[in-house]
Amino acid sequence: MEKVGFDKIEIDPMGNLLAYIGSGSHLIAMDGHVDTVGVGDPSLWNYNPYEGDEDAEVILGRGVSDQGGGIAAMVYAGKIIKDLNLENDYTLLIACTVQEEDCDGLCWQYIINEDNINPEFVVITEPTSCNIYRGHRGRVEIKVSTNGISCHGSAPERGENAIFKMAPILDELKSLDKGLMYNDFLGKGTLTVSEIFFSSPSRCAVADGCSISIDRRLTDGESHKFAIEQIKNLPSVKKANAQVSIYNYDKKSYTGLSYETQSYFPTWVIPEEHEVCQTLIETYRSLFKAEPIVDKWTFSTNGVSIMGRYGIPCIGFGPGHEDQAHAPNERTWKSEIVKAAAMYALIPTIYVNKVNNK
Repeated sequence: MEKVGFDKIEIDPMGNLLAYIGSGSHLIAMDGHVDTVGVGDPSLWNYNPYEGDEDAEVILGRGVSDQGGGIAAMVYAGKIIKDLNLENDYTLLIACTVQEEDCDGLCWQYIINEDNINPEFVVITEPTSCNIYRGHRGRVEIKVSTNGISCHGSAPERGENAIFKMAPILDELKSLDKGLMYNDFLGKGTLTVSEIFFSSPSRCAVADGCSISIDRRLTDGESHKFAIEQIKNLPSVKKANAQVSIYNYDKKSYTGLSYETQSYFPTWVIPEEHEVCQTLIETYRSLFKAEPIVDKWTFSTNGVSIMGRYGIPCIGFGPGHEDQAHAPNERTWKSEIVKAAAMYALIPTIYVNKVNNK
């Protein structure tokens, strides 16, 4: 960023890198997260995922689609802006953010609440195959717990088995998933049980505790409160007197800062006719003389905070493919990085001209 000519570069206490070009009246942000998931089973990789590889068309390695390609494109968009004198009545913020993989949007909670930064809109540079994405489902991480009474396993009738209490809850959750709300754009809400835990004095004892984690994806029109009440109202949950709650996230960033939040990530959708969405459509047409595909993500992004919590308009455009995220032998395409850099360089000017000519 220093080499390509950014005007100001700083790192906030959470560890988000914030770099600026220009000093105009319209603050426009672009976001890309710098953290990655792990590699999983190394035997599934055809190369060292941390050393990476490349050929004439692709770059290989953990995090290249999710989402190093977007980071590279943002940085070199800054160089394009400087080299081609594209600065206008805007200030461009390039945000290289942290902890997205663990807690999407937490970084922007900090940027908005603590750094006091409120852009007019944000471009999310997560992988979209260079299509324009205007939303995705939200999610909430739910914990359901049952309690029992331990006793010796040779006489289980003396106790109450917390795992047995959980069994009918699992069955009813599976049935609940089938009837969840459907939205024409975002699709159906879903749930899956992602973890199960127990407590017991030994293998020769009745379990006195059992908990499950639920990954609940929320379509448009569903909230975390709605999802919690659905589970609380299940007959098996009531019969077991099970506790239903939302997880909290309090892990420290690499700087040592902990910024606790509830693990609720709201749904967001920006209308296709919104001036921000239309800005990207016009930019794409201007650069590539073609019609863009306007669609949505299947996974989740920092937009859950930017627009989901705070109502700041959000739009997605990024190099790389969504199905490469978290997968072995992850790759991204050099041509898409170049294409994204061109988009990012021109978006601010197209937007400013649009709003100033109203």
